[in-house]
Amino acid sequence: MNNLSFNSNIEVNAAGSIYGNHFRVSTFGESHGGGVGCIIDGCPPRLPLSEADMQVDLDRRRPGQSRITTPRKETDTCTISSGVAEGGIHTGFTTGTPIHVFVPNTDQRGHDYKEMSLAYRPSHADATYDMKYGVRSVQGGGRSSARETIGRVAAGAVAKKILKQFAGTEVFAYVSQVHKVVLPEGVVDHESLTLDQIESNIVRCPDPEYAEKMIAAIDAVRVKGDSVGGVVTCIVRNAPRGLGSPVFDKLEAELAKAAMSLPATKGFEFGSGFAGTYLTGSEHNDEFYMTEDGKIRTRTNRSGGIQGGISNGEIIHMRIGFKPTSTITKKQNTVTRDKHETELIARGRHDPCVVPRAVPMVEAMVALVLVDQLMAQFAQNYMFPINQELQESFESPNHAPANV
Repeated sequence: MNNLSFNSNIEVNAAGSIYGNHFRVSTFGESHGGGVGCIIDGCPPRLPLSEADMQVDLDRRRPGQSRITTPRKETDTCTISSGVAEGGIHTGFTTGTPIHVFVPNTDQRGHDYKEMSLAYRPSHADATYDMKYGVRSVQGGGRSSARETIGRVAAGAVAKKILKQFAGTEVFAYVSQVHKVVLPEGVVDHESLTLDQIESNIVRCPDPEYAEKMIAAIDAVRVKGDSVGGVVTCIVRNAPRGLGSPVFDKLEAELAKAAMSLPATKGFEFGSGFAGTYLTGSEHNDEFYMTEDGKIRTRTNRSGGIQGGISNGEIIHMRIGFKPTSTITKKQNTVTRDKHETELIARGRHDPCVVPRAVPMVEAMVALVLVDQLMAQFAQNYMFPINQELQESFESPNHAPANV
């Protein structure tokens, strides 16, 4: 019986729609189907939660919010139908049972995809879905559409609330590059960065000067029917120490997998990233020191808040690269499903640059990793007492609870 159960679990995970071991999220739905959403399993009970908690981030992710995003008009209004007692608009409490979240699709235009039912969009998932399954959902790209990320963002909002309430942990992402417009290192103060700064403009770059340059870069290609890519930087403040495991489940490896599972991602850098390869060990090492209140800290943070695959309490920071949107209205060479060369002018409504709307998606995936790792840390390492003096030396520098 156990073997059957174990094998069944492997088969479910092999479908690729579930993330997490302890805080477990399964997303469902397609771009032009009846709706999209998620099921969250393993959420701790007694957490105050309402649909409004999720709606904030869903509104940041939704289409049609500015001229530099897709013009598709969706309110992305979510409904919680299980797992919350006395929930709805007024805050209820999680019951510890699966939380079902649903967002209806209301602005589908399946006729826009007529040409794409015959010809493959260059660099899109059209061809590979056919290669794998022998069939695909043509309208909107099905599961390959970024609309799938609605479930991730809803679940990520719950994860962020757990992290904030339990350990004071904050996850912030922002746009640091659009095409050739690069925000210089150090312009954004990660110690004081706020959500209001990120949300102060439509491109979600906290520096007003560079935000205007990025918006202009997107506008320049948008009117030509083309697209550009960019980079999203993500930081985690007040991260509990001790998250992550040696060897295969290192925290940065889990973060990389989660971030790279998002649509259109092409690169992941952590801490000093590739720039660190230009330094010597003496230049790169983060030296330890003792604070006045007896805590162990590092003077620099080229490690990016993780050493040996385990969080050290410093700010975790990473960068995720996104490619230019594949679906563009410029004429391109391609082939048809029956193997004839042809030309394609794609229709439909698509982002000229994905990074402004990718910001809450990145935050969600990072939060999901951290909550899952936090629950794993408690399951393994807090059954027996920890040396109190050692624990106090390693308490979070940003006032996380002593048992974290």
